[in-house]
Amino acid sequence: MSENIIKTEYSEVMQKSYIDYAMSVIIARALPDVRDGLKPVQRRTLYDMHELGIYYNHPYRKSARIVGDTMGKYHPHGDSSIYDSLVVMAQDFKKGMALVDGHGNFGNIEGDTAAAMRYTEARLQKCTQDAMLSDLDKDVIDFIPNFDETEKEPEVLPCRIPNILINGSEGIAVGMTTSIPPHNIGEVIDAMKAYIENPEISTKQLMRYIKGPDFPTGGIVINKDDLLDIYETGEGKIRIRGKVDIEKGKNGHINVVISEIPYTMIGSGISKFLSDVADLYESKKCTDIVDISNQSSKEGIRIVIELKKDTDTNNFINMLYKKTKLEDTFGVYMLAISDKRPETMGLRDILSKCSAFYYEINRRKYTNLLQKENERKEIQEGLIRACNVIDLIIEILRGSKDRPMAKRCLVEGDTTGIRFKSKESEIMAAMLRFTERQANAILEMRLYKLIGLELDALIKEHDETMANIFRYEDILERHDSMTQVILSDLEQFKKEFSRKRRTVIENGEEAVYEEKKIEEADVYVLMDRFGYVKCVDENTYTRNKETVEEENKFIVLCKNTGRICIFTDMGQMHTVKVSDIPMGKMKDKGIAIDNISTYSSKNEQILNVSSQSELNLYRFVFVTAKSLCKIVSGGEFDVTRRQILATKLNDGDRVVSIEVMKDTKNVVMVSNDGYFIRFPVEEISEMKKNSSGVRGMKLSANAEVDMVFYENTDGGNVFSYRDKLIEFSKIKLTGRDGKGTKLRL
Repeated sequence: MSENIIKTEYSEVMQKSYIDYAMSVIIARALPDVRDGLKPVQRRTLYDMHELGIYYNHPYRKSARIVGDTMGKYHPHGDSSIYDSLVVMAQDFKKGMALVDGHGNFGNIEGDTAAAMRYTEARLQKCTQDAMLSDLDKDVIDFIPNFDETEKEPEVLPCRIPNILINGSEGIAVGMTTSIPPHNIGEVIDAMKAYIENPEISTKQLMRYIKGPDFPTGGIVINKDDLLDIYETGEGKIRIRGKVDIEKGKNGHINVVISEIPYTMIGSGISKFLSDVADLYESKKCTDIVDISNQSSKEGIRIVIELKKDTDTNNFINMLYKKTKLEDTFGVYMLAISDKRPETMGLRDILSKCSAFYYEINRRKYTNLLQKENERKEIQEGLIRACNVIDLIIEILRGSKDRPMAKRCLVEGDTTGIRFKSKESEIMAAMLRFTERQANAILEMRLYKLIGLELDALIKEHDETMANIFRYEDILERHDSMTQVILSDLEQFKKEFSRKRRTVIENGEEAVYEEKKIEEADVYVLMDRFGYVKCVDENTYTRNKETVEEENKFIVLCKNTGRICIFTDMGQMHTVKVSDIPMGKMKDKGIAIDNISTYSSKNEQILNVSSQSELNLYRFVFVTAKSLCKIVSGGEFDVTRRQILATKLNDGDRVVSIEVMKDTKNVVMVSNDGYFIRFPVEEISEMKKNSSGVRGMKLSANAEVDMVFYENTDGGNVFSYRDKLIEFSKIKLTGRDGKGTKLRL
């Protein structure tokens, strides 16, 4: 068998493959269809529930059954994605109108996850069944093959309300994302009706009906004036706040009660909010907090913050808006699939697409109904005519040898082989000309249909059929009649499923609060060898001085209003506000320095921690592994930035020692191959922080400076090296840039 090798550019293959993958994620996974507002996994789950007959008035069925059936027939991408979509469609705190009626633990607003699918049960909501699935049997939408072409699934559900606006949608695709907020169903239907009646209506006029988003969690939208531009372009940012009330507490205290939260706080956001409020108290940024408790239940959200007497509540609430997620931003990107391609749409665009879809499904629906009524009319007219000549038909049936012979006589008037009682009967039989469908109905007709009352009912049924035909033809032929049908359906859905608006829309004032000035005091910043840091007051330090010095690697005296500077072996300096470091007791562990600074314990090692307020008083000695050294004025590091370059490092080099010069007299460098050099500190040049330095010691090949010791004028005369005490005087005092000597230890 000969091989056919195709040569092509690798980049072209990769580009085409990536584009195919991206479009698959965009179209078939992440983004909703503008017509029914559903992603494929949601559509398939609802359709499978419809196929299984799990209706709103039927018993619940196990979620595992729904998930398994959906995965086996329509969505082979794993059970977790199916169950997650089922759970979200059942959570009324996420959806403007829940599509699934869940029974069991389907999670809660505080972030607790749903129980496993084997424990929960579900069924369709009435609104889902009526508005999204009721016309599936009327050939109103196209069906496409499933993944293995053994089943058919709907390309889109015949949704008759703008679900994409009512429930919103969130999804991340490749290179794009969608974030559509939920809206009030009554307002959306009113806007849809207004657009159908006047397709030239402007977005501003539509906003007489849709005031803005209506989040299930309530809250307050505070940038009303920005909404018009958001609905025009389909993009923008909505600022939302929680609802706050003031109540009288015990002992004259004041209770700030949060009864509604921003939509973005659903889930772990509530626990994060509680943690943020607690941090405000621990960091002394707010000393008015007495207690905080989460009293939320099935009845709703209730977070109570107890404040001291005479607290300025307005200032405190504004602080919550500024410092926590009680005021947050919801990014709007109204991106959906339209005509099999992603498109960012404004409000009018969405209503236009939905309106066109409603006309399309109603045209197909009434075309199908008209066809069925015409077929019914044909049969009814045949039966009525047959009743008028029933004796002749009975004679034909009795005289025929088989069914085909009788049918040929009824349809074609062929009397060959049929025995008649008289020649007159045969002549009349030859004149019969029933249609194929009428003949089948006559042959299958039961004798009780000959009863007079049954014949009257048949005539009445024929009259109703004719009325339906007239109505369906009118709907299909006249645009106004079709419009009236759609408007009537929308009004019915509004009457049955609408609810009051939960979210308030207004132009809120910018939250402004005055930070209370912290009373300046001396504190000790303690950092252990694991990088955990805390502050203690002077009394605590004095009482436990020995324990503090034993347990902590760095101890810095500074002001509680100041900053500390952290110098690392990578030549970086990180600054941290002392107010960001929690005050603690001796038994408290503190907080990891990584969490409150730009320092990363994975990439850097701390060599020195100093108070920024004392920088201008001293100079710093820097020594690197390649023996480069320099003296830098502390004023160089008196900056407000959180991170700066403390010294310039050559490739492969690192800082091994940073020392504050107070009474330093001599420097001792020790290489990792055992050489010692001791020289006066004055021989080290003073330079700027962005310079490399001068050489302090000549190193052998592959050797590095391992340790640095400093001899002070009023300090001890020994230093510890490899668990041995060595006198400084044993090392000969030489000049800088020598090889040094080896000591016999």
